[in-house]
Amino acid sequence: PAAKAYRQAAPEAVQQGIENYVSWTGMPSTAVNSGLQGKFENAALAGLTFFVNGLTFGFVDLMEGEDRPEPEDFGQTLASAGMGEGPYLMVPFLGSHTARSLSGRAVDMIINPLGTFDAEAVETAQMATPVVSAVSFRAAFFDTINDVKYNSLDPYARTRSAYNQQRADLLRDNLPEQGDDLDEFETFFSE
Repeated sequence: PAAKAYRQAAPEAVQQGIENYVSWTGMPSTAVNSGLQGKFENAALAGLTFFVNGLTFGFVDLMEGEDRPEPEDFGQTLASAGMGEGPYLMVPFLGSHTARSLSGRAVDMIINPLGTFDAEAVETAQMATPVVSAVSFRAAFFDTINDVKYNSLDPYARTRSAYNQQRADLLRDNLPEQGDDLDEFETFFSE
């Protein structure tokens, strides 16, 4: 209901500003995690985007048209370190996760540099960000989520599959290279 009301009441410009803000608040995490993964160019780009867009508290994207940093989270950092994915979890209010991505999300919340500021306004904004992010995400994908929810034989399995595909795409450059099983099979028979 909140996402439906948000879609109907908020003009496009307001919705875009909130999407920009949510993206902006994730930039410090992207910078830290990119650095931990050795992606220093992405870390620098995320830091620059955070500082430039900080002039508008993230509501206006002043870096529009420039290179965009690839979002990185601590779950991706754990994957690059070789930690297993773990089971799939549907967490109330937070949505789909694996054990690794949920652990990473908790660490991202703890290491977020915005938490070091003592100002009450920053603390309030930081507390509201997950709620605003959830409503914004639900509103942005309103029709797709409703299609999965109401038109699938098994909405849970379809949601799990979509989430796993999305995470696999994000982790594509984080996972260690794996050999081709077919090559090992051919080697076995050629000996």
